[in-house]
Amino acid sequence: MANAERVRVRGLSIFRPIIYGNTATLLTPEEREKHPAEHTHKWTVAVRSAASAPNSDIVGGADNLGYFIKRVSFKLHDTYANPTRNIDKPPFEVSETGWGEFEIQIRINFISESGEKAMVLYHHLKLHPWTLAGEPEIPPLDIAIKAGPVHSWQYDEIVFNDPYQNFLNILTNHPPTPLPRIKTTKPIPFHVANPGSLEASKGGVPEFTAQMEKDEADRLEEAKRSIIAEQEKTRSTLIAKEKELERLKRLLDN
Repeated sequence: MANAERVRVRGLSIFRPIIYGNTATLLTPEEREKHPAEHTHKWTVAVRSAASAPNSDIVGGADNLGYFIKRVSFKLHDTYANPTRNIDKPPFEVSETGWGEFEIQIRINFISESGEKAMVLYHHLKLHPWTLAGEPEIPPLDIAIKAGPVHSWQYDEIVFNDPYQNFLNILTNHPPTPLPRIKTTKPIPFHVANPGSLEASKGGVPEFTAQMEKDEADRLEEAKRSIIAEQEKTRSTLIAKEKELERLKRLLDN
C-alpha cells in the first residue's frame, strides 16, 4: 500500500488558490512612542487561502493551508533583526513595524508527502496608497488615517502536476472554499484597481472573486497568444536571414 501511495497520478493536475501580499496601517501617536522614532507603519505580510471568511476584516484566510504547506519563510530587509522569519504553522504571516517599502522573498515549502520542490515568490511591501500618477506618496497624517489600511495582495494558483496518490488524497480531502462569484460590498484589491480611482482609494477590506480569477486567466491566455505570435514572427525573420546568408555565401563562392 505504501508503494502504491508513492505512485504519481499521471496526466492529472490539481491546484490550490492562494493570495500573498501585505496590509499596512499607520501607527497612532501612542503606538509610535513604543517603537523606534522613524517607524511610521505597522504591517503584516502573509500567504493565505484566496477566499475570505464571511464577515471577516482579514483579506483571504478562510482555509487553513497547513494541510499542504509545511513552512513559509519570509526574507525581510537586512536591517531587521533575524531578517529570515520561518513560520511553521498557520497563520503563515509576519507582522512588523517600519518606515520603508522593500521587496520580500517568500519561500513556500510543501509537506513531505507532496514530493514537490519549494516555491519562491516575491512581494514588494506596500505602505502608501496610490496617487493619481500611479506612484506611491506619503499623504498627510490626518488624510492617511481617514483612508484606512493599505492593501497589496496578489492572487496565484499553486499547481501540482502528476501528484503522488497519497498527496492527491490529502488535497481532495481538503477542498478549498470557493471564491464568491462576484464582488460583494468589499473594495477590490489595489493591484487590480485603476491608480487614483475611487475603488483604489476608499480603503476597506479587499475581496478576491471568481470573476477576478477568470479575468486573470484570460489575461494570461492573451499573454501566451502574444508570446507565441512574437515567437513565430522571430522564427520567420530568422529563417529569412538564414536564407539571405546562404545566398550571400553562394555569391562569394562564385
